[in-house]
Amino acid sequence: MALTRIGLAGLAVMGQNLALNIAEKGFPISVYNRTTSKVDETVQRAKAEGNLPVYGFHDPASFVNSIQKPRVVIMLVKAGAPVDQTIATLAAHLEQGDCIIDGGNEWYENTERREKAMEERGLLYLGMGVSGGEEGARNGPSLMPGGSFEAYKYIEDIVLKVAAQVPDSGPCVTYIGKGGSGNFVKMVHNGIEYGDMQLISEAYDVLKSVGKLTNSELHQVFSEWNKGELLSFLIEITADIFGIKDEQGEGYLVDKVLDKTGMKGTGKWTVQQAAELSVAAPTIEASLDSRFLSGLKDERVEASKIFQGDYSTGLPVDKAQLIEDVRQALYASKICSYAQGMNIIKAKSSEKGWGLNLGELARIWKGGCIIRAIFLDRIKKAYDRNSNLANLLVDPEFAQEIMDRQAAWRRVVCLAINNGVSTPGMSASLAYFDSYRRDRLPANLVQAQRDYFGAHTYERVDMPGAFHTEWFKIARNISKN
Repeated sequence: MALTRIGLAGLAVMGQNLALNIAEKGFPISVYNRTTSKVDETVQRAKAEGNLPVYGFHDPASFVNSIQKPRVVIMLVKAGAPVDQTIATLAAHLEQGDCIIDGGNEWYENTERREKAMEERGLLYLGMGVSGGEEGARNGPSLMPGGSFEAYKYIEDIVLKVAAQVPDSGPCVTYIGKGGSGNFVKMVHNGIEYGDMQLISEAYDVLKSVGKLTNSELHQVFSEWNKGELLSFLIEITADIFGIKDEQGEGYLVDKVLDKTGMKGTGKWTVQQAAELSVAAPTIEASLDSRFLSGLKDERVEASKIFQGDYSTGLPVDKAQLIEDVRQALYASKICSYAQGMNIIKAKSSEKGWGLNLGELARIWKGGCIIRAIFLDRIKKAYDRNSNLANLLVDPEFAQEIMDRQAAWRRVVCLAINNGVSTPGMSASLAYFDSYRRDRLPANLVQAQRDYFGAHTYERVDMPGAFHTEWFKIARNISKN
């Protein structure tokens, strides 16, 4: 056989689907997996799905030698030690100038460490975020490659065709930047995804628990929302979920799903990075805390027995008004979640000197990925108008939209609180907005307390410099007098 254009190692579902996507776009591909049955399965799928040019290999040497030089190999294996093991297996057969691409959800510093190690061996390295799940990998994902620009040029012709194609803005891929920037951007993408999913679940909870909407009504509501400003993949699949009956019993499947959310770590990494960078990200943090609390299922069941009672107000609810209010609250909260994610990326880019283009990131998230939404086009235009935008909230268009929706937003949060329904994401988003829009916060008292007990000093609003007051002594003298 002739040499293939590219190789892919790691044939779980994402790896298989990406390999088939690459082959379908006209690039012959070699595939390898440590468990050889996965290799045979992928080759069989390629035949069944259009006799695609996928060639399977059971040993790493044959796999690497089947690829044209300079060789490019994509890895799609579990983050951490499996990546290092796969690199060691492949690098033993690669030559100077060849390239390895990690397509998994890897910690960005691991990517930077590996890029440096590969450079010492004469190999190129890319960390490439891949978003879109199984369907995206097969039909067009959003791709976020970062690291060696020379390595990116090796695969540019491939990724431009393999990525999701959005008619008005092109392929959902761009060279992100140096080092681990591709993995970092994908990590924050996932953090925003956490926030989005949490906010949608809260909208569902308020509509169901307070508005008493049925699953059939929820299906109609979310389907309708998906025709307007909330048009997005996550709203679309939410509408689908509410329409699916349980094949193994009565009623709807969503009601049989255990209320315990899993996670793989990228949301936690995002929150940790926000803290490291001193960037406020309360919506994303609330979504992570909600997943932690969901995991305490047994504890929550016991707590529900202790705190029994009717927490609802019992007041009548105008369903149509509630649906519209929740729609507006969800949209306003989403603006805050995306603003926080973009601020994390901006802060890291500044720290690392990556020079990331936030508008371009919004563009490549418009298709293929889990957070794809019509809303992202607005974000791209906001950063096109002002690439140095301090916060998405202060873009004139988004600022006006938040002001137009804040009354509904406040009604929803208050209604939820008064009925004992938790809305941590919406509440955190509203608090973020209310804190950001105020020119003076009660932080003056906190700083005074810090100076009182720890002599941390403070600044004054009426004169420059650092000041310290003997608060304790003054307070005692006052009390004596």
